[in-house]
Amino acid sequence: MTKFLKIARSIYSDAIFKTASLNPGACLFFSSGSALKNKGVQTLLDGVVDYLPNPSERQNYGLFQKTKDAEPIRTPLDSARSDEKPFLGLAFKLEMGKTGQLTYFRIYQGCLRRGDTVWNSRTGKKVRISRLVRMHSEEMEDVTEVFAGDICAVLGVDCASGDSFVATQDYRMSMESMHIAEPVISMSMKAKDSKYSDQFSKAVNRFTKEDPTFRVYFDPEVKETICQGMGELHLEIYAQRMEREYNTPIILGKPKVSFRETLLMPVEFDYLHKRQSGGAGQYGKVIGVLEPLPPQKNLDVEFVDLTSGTNVPKPFVPAIEKGFRQSCEKGPLTGSKVSGIKMRLLDGQHHIVDSNEISFILAAMGAMNDCYQLGRWQVLEPIMTVEVTAPLEFQGQVTAQMQRRCGVVCGTDSLGDWFSLFVEVPLNDMFGYSSELRSATQGKGEFTMEYCRYSPCLPNTQDRLMKEYQDALEAENSDAGKKKKKN
Repeated sequence: MTKFLKIARSIYSDAIFKTASLNPGACLFFSSGSALKNKGVQTLLDGVVDYLPNPSERQNYGLFQKTKDAEPIRTPLDSARSDEKPFLGLAFKLEMGKTGQLTYFRIYQGCLRRGDTVWNSRTGKKVRISRLVRMHSEEMEDVTEVFAGDICAVLGVDCASGDSFVATQDYRMSMESMHIAEPVISMSMKAKDSKYSDQFSKAVNRFTKEDPTFRVYFDPEVKETICQGMGELHLEIYAQRMEREYNTPIILGKPKVSFRETLLMPVEFDYLHKRQSGGAGQYGKVIGVLEPLPPQKNLDVEFVDLTSGTNVPKPFVPAIEKGFRQSCEKGPLTGSKVSGIKMRLLDGQHHIVDSNEISFILAAMGAMNDCYQLGRWQVLEPIMTVEVTAPLEFQGQVTAQMQRRCGVVCGTDSLGDWFSLFVEVPLNDMFGYSSELRSATQGKGEFTMEYCRYSPCLPNTQDRLMKEYQDALEAENSDAGKKKKKN
């Protein structure tokens, strides 16, 4: 009987292993246990060894770029544990320790030794590996070399998360970039006092390197530092970490959702930009069509050159595209970015003396302004997939909360005395929901939220956003008029 069980275990282990190797993602493994007294840990490790392929049994790919402007070619990598092939590694995690920045590496090809010099394929900077360690929880074990398939850490390497490193500067290979979702929420962020500005800058530089979804920039229009992330809680956690790790109290402003504006119907344009001064003037004419993209591409902005002949010289086409993309930074309805549109440049006209790059940039911007006035535009808002888990007795209250927030129920599930509610809700209606859910469920309810898509917002929401934008413009114009009178 024991012999039969061993044979059966070997057969199904091989079958699971082959399925996991040939079709990654087809199998999901579950193992129960607890970190307390290492219960189930050994079973989990045995499962990893028995069912999952080791690094040498998986085919990894890199991106080979022959020249700087060439299209990257997906190239298979050699996962053999030898130094015959050039080194290629990926910095996938950054951590600030007592000894400085600790960079976690995954070696995909070749060998890395202590004292080697490697190049950052993104920045082109040369880095010397002074110390190479293997991590065991918080303990560091110094090693002299690591090979393909190993995970190690290096000290003193200045880089960003997702950077690729190669053995020589001429080896134009990099790893495939990770998918980074676009931020869905913005908030103003500043230090409570100006004396904390240096610490605030250090914290921002560190966290933006560690987390690609956390972005910080200065908005010259509102003269504020704006942070972007994947949710309200995401930004609040970073504010708390700045206060805890850098002793820098942070003030977060009102959340600002990243709305978009898109076109509903195609619009033709025929715009001439002409300006004559004492010397050489400006002359540029553009003719074409601005049309909406399909709903699944409502975050893209595309430009297509369909001109023929010499009416629009080819060197001026990039200037037209530049003017078009600059105009997409601020839409006509709410001042949000314009997306989901495609400009087809059909024809135009130039002047042998007066035409230049700035002429066609301004011509494209003027054509976009005409399209803003003549076209039918709509505001898009981010829709989030929300999963709420709470005791079954509160199901009615939770469902009513979601409906008040314009949520669309996609499904429900229950297990024992608990239920899960799956809803699609506009992000703009989700602010403050965590406190409302806790009060309605006696602190027992919780929810998770992730980005789903952009969809047209409700008419009353669009009208409110347009009114707020117009009021802000009027206030800005009145302030500018007062400053002119004072001067």
